[in-house]
Amino acid sequence: MKDSDRKALIIFVVSVLVGALVAVAGSQGGAAVGGFPLFALGVAAAFVIQWLAFIPAFKAQTEKYYDLTGALTYIGITGLLVLLTPGVDARGLLLAALVVVWAGRLGSFLFRRVSKHGKDDRFDEIKPSFFRFLNTWTVQGLWVVLTAAAAWIAITSATRVGLDWWALAGFLVWAVGFGIEAVADSQKGRFKADPANEGRFISTGLWSKSRHPNYFGEIVLWIGVLLIAVPVLEGWQWVALLSPVFVALLLIKGSGIPLLEKKADKKWGGEPGYEAYKKNTPVLIPKL
Repeated sequence: MKDSDRKALIIFVVSVLVGALVAVAGSQGGAAVGGFPLFALGVAAAFVIQWLAFIPAFKAQTEKYYDLTGALTYIGITGLLVLLTPGVDARGLLLAALVVVWAGRLGSFLFRRVSKHGKDDRFDEIKPSFFRFLNTWTVQGLWVVLTAAAAWIAITSATRVGLDWWALAGFLVWAVGFGIEAVADSQKGRFKADPANEGRFISTGLWSKSRHPNYFGEIVLWIGVLLIAVPVLEGWQWVALLSPVFVALLLIKGSGIPLLEKKADKKWGGEPGYEAYKKNTPVLIPKL
């Protein structure tokens, strides 16, 4: 077995174990169906959906439906938890709505992008390997679980607290983050669609304030989700704190900013305009 495949298997096992631990912790004090905790059911479903989608994707050697599958997983499991949780309240419905709106917008945006370009070049070296490609789908399952943990735990929690200042503050924070992410994606989409910008980097709009404003918006919106969930968290349910922390670490240290910065440096590094943009523009938190 190749070293790359061996590493992929290790990450696969670790991802499943982390998912299982989060499932156990987040299920404490939560609703159950047929004796099985609903939150844990959602966690299991997130992984199974990715593995089922991997089969035709590997056979066809395509990543076209990767991001769309992730978005539909958020939407499907969130809806399932709302339907199966007895007496789901306004807080739970609010959280469900925010997750669905976010996933619907981002999923459709990413699907249109990969459909337009025909592929995502991040997968070029991964697709031929069964284990490495399977691993990407498994990690996506963990991404869904950890990102949505705060919302899903609050939705299924047996503790009920009416909408309060936590909910209002959380919604406002989510709205700001969602707006920043959506506007940034829209601005970049229009920039790339203009033939006059072929081969150029974007440095206008929100992109003049941050080199990755869409990522900043995503981190902010998940902080908002956590704030809404806070009043109903008890005991091990505080594992929900992992949600925005995981999102931030993934984007700042994982598959987000580092990869894009490396790609940009390779393409425009050394150009005076790009070097000035990079020097004067924060990597994440927008300058005022």
